[in-house]
Amino acid sequence: MATKCSTTRECSCCDSSKASFPTFSALWPPPSPIPSPQGPHPPHPLRPQMSSGGTSSNYSGSSNSLIPLSPGMSLSMSKSTFTYEELASATDGFSKANLLGQGGFGYVHKGVLTNGKEVAVKQLKDGSGQGEREFRAEVEIISRVHHKHLVSLVGYCITGSQRLLVYEFVPNNTLEFHLHGKGRPALEWPSRLKIALGAAKGLAYLHEDCQPKIIHRDIKSANILLDFNFEAKVADFGLAKLTSDTNTHVSTRVMGTFGYLAPEYASSGKLTEKSDVFSYGVVLLELITGRRPFDSSQTFMDDSLLDWARPILTRALEEGNFSPLVDPRIGNDYSRNEMARVVACIASCVQHSAKRRPRMNQVLRALEGQVSLSDLNEGITPGHNMGYSSFGSSDYDTMQYNDDMRKFRKMALGTHDYGSTGQYSNPTSEYGVNGSSSGEAHTTGKQSRGFT
Repeated sequence: MATKCSTTRECSCCDSSKASFPTFSALWPPPSPIPSPQGPHPPHPLRPQMSSGGTSSNYSGSSNSLIPLSPGMSLSMSKSTFTYEELASATDGFSKANLLGQGGFGYVHKGVLTNGKEVAVKQLKDGSGQGEREFRAEVEIISRVHHKHLVSLVGYCITGSQRLLVYEFVPNNTLEFHLHGKGRPALEWPSRLKIALGAAKGLAYLHEDCQPKIIHRDIKSANILLDFNFEAKVADFGLAKLTSDTNTHVSTRVMGTFGYLAPEYASSGKLTEKSDVFSYGVVLLELITGRRPFDSSQTFMDDSLLDWARPILTRALEEGNFSPLVDPRIGNDYSRNEMARVVACIASCVQHSAKRRPRMNQVLRALEGQVSLSDLNEGITPGHNMGYSSFGSSDYDTMQYNDDMRKFRKMALGTHDYGSTGQYSNPTSEYGVNGSSSGEAHTTGKQSRGFT
């Protein structure tokens, strides 16, 4: 099923009426694999031991390893196929100097193609069923769509057991790096708002302009890449889901990053586009406060950015005083009207009730000042209940929420790698140029080097 855009707003998609290439599913598996003429490649020289981050499948069918595509068979005429040797040459043998980052399913190197184009080469971990599924998910989804605020797929490589994805190189690291990296200058307010708008545009496109709609499932600051103009690009579609308008939700094994997960998804695996809306609200909160979504050095209830912020959000909207929320590094150097819009969007996005959260295009219009803030939802206005401090009419009750938060905290604090449980991935990124902050700021103590 080809993904098509219902509008042409800042995007260009593959038009299925003009496409002359088969779908990914039609090509996988091919009639028979063609072995590499030079035999199997040696192990990656820098191969670290990594958790898979989960064992669930996004696809039904056999759990056996998939047969690789035959060389020359393309998923899209607009995407390139590369040999392993070409990508090894582009990355200087996957050298340590070119290592951008690593995550649960693989590691990313900067490369330069023979035509001079800079790329980011994501090499998936060998022998991982989840890695194979992530490869299929990313190629199936991201190769079909193009948008200014989504990272573009340049091409891919399938050689033996090797699975590599080649993306455009986004040179200015991740939002996580700029917010939390040691010694980083504070992001100015105009840059923060620009990033918020760019990420919202990318998400709104996935949810509302694509058919079938695409749910990202791992929205976080580490998956928002920035160029030198601080234009945001949403990255990492390895966990993304396609869903039709006839399905109100998808039931799936919980995958994602602690601190960003929507409560109904984290507790039951019920996934809708409103799960992404919740995660985006957490990113907005992270943007204005400069704090991580989860900080184990804080006391219980203050370790969660969202739990700390909920009563402050209420007061801020009622009183118009945003100082307790705002990153002290930017002080009062911001537009009060713009901040009011952002705070109202946060409050509406992070409601416990998925039904009451706005759609991403509503959030985008509110951020742009195109609609009244009272239009965001059913009652997130000054002087009214915020929808998450009372659960009388909510589809997610207080007791369940508190139980889930205790479970999530135990999972995050009780092991150095809670991604190995098969449900939750680490708050790290595979994409970026330099390290973010030190591991002590993460719930797991594991260091991040920027992209997933």
